[in-house]
Amino acid sequence: MSLTAGVVAVQGDVEEHAAAIERAATAHGHEVTVHEIRDAGVVPDCDLLAMPGGESTTISRLLHSDGIAPEIEAHVAAGKPLLATCAGLIVASSDAGDDRVDELGLLDASVERNAFGRQKDSFEAPLEVSGLEDPYPAVFIRAPAIDSVGDAEVLATWDGRPVAVRDGPVVGTAFHPELTPDSRIHGLAFFENEAAAVPRLEESA
Repeated sequence: MSLTAGVVAVQGDVEEHAAAIERAATAHGHEVTVHEIRDAGVVPDCDLLAMPGGESTTISRLLHSDGIAPEIEAHVAAGKPLLATCAGLIVASSDAGDDRVDELGLLDASVERNAFGRQKDSFEAPLEVSGLEDPYPAVFIRAPAIDSVGDAEVLATWDGRPVAVRDGPVVGTAFHPELTPDSRIHGLAFFENEAAAVPRLEESA
């Protein structure tokens, strides 16, 4: 079954996310067409959506100025899945801890920017992730941490702090799942989330 995916392309590892979505779709028996989103009008046609990292204040500003923010909010309100990573997690949160970020409020969680250090403090860690059988090789780069969660479900922790959460159709990670050939996080967010409204293979039979 063919799906349409979008990667918010105002900043971040856009091509890497697109490739990971394609791998995850193939692993789950789907075909997918991936669009890079830089302008309003594309998100409404997407079944799946990824919001990469970058600089959270810049991402927030561009999403609102370009009219993409309300479309992402409508996407999630319709129950469609969103994967928000690193700075994308910050923008999707309910509290970014920074007045310069106009949060989308799609994840019932507050975050701390750069909680695990700056660029020089980047590291990889084997994470135990709820829903995955084997540890996930998570890449942390200027990573935020999740300070507190409301209704969101914690999927993984590192050093005693939540680093992956799920709130209905939204999955947020403090790490960069697109920077590894392991596409299981994208699979978990898009194809294994029962709270997300994704056309299933059995619906097309």
